[in-house]
Amino acid sequence: VQLQASGGGLVQAGGSLKLSCRVPGTILSTFWNMDMDWHRQAPGKQRELVAGFTSGRRTLYADSVKDRFIISRDNNKKTVYLQMNNLEPEDTAVYYCNVRYLSGASYWGQGTLVTVSS
Repeated sequence: VQLQASGGGLVQAGGSLKLSCRVPGTILSTFWNMDMDWHRQAPGKQRELVAGFTSGRRTLYADSVKDRFIISRDNNKKTVYLQMNNLEPEDTAVYYCNVRYLSGASYWGQGTLVTVSS
């Protein structure tokens, strides 16, 4: 499964970006039950969880992005999104999507770079 992540770019502090991650070749009923997350890795730092869906529906967020980022999904488009608002220079990182099937199989997107200038 090759996830198709997009939406990164350069933005000034306070700006917004929306990331997308499409999961091709997945039927609706399978996508409906998948867990999916967005992670990020800043230069010199470990990859960290930013936001995610667990048990298919419940959302969770890292404390650093609560009230600024929103994870959502469009089941018909087999796509998960990350709306990022009020971006800060500290949000600069490569953002990765991760999806997990009920079987336990896990796949990562190729990463999309977000750069926030001060």
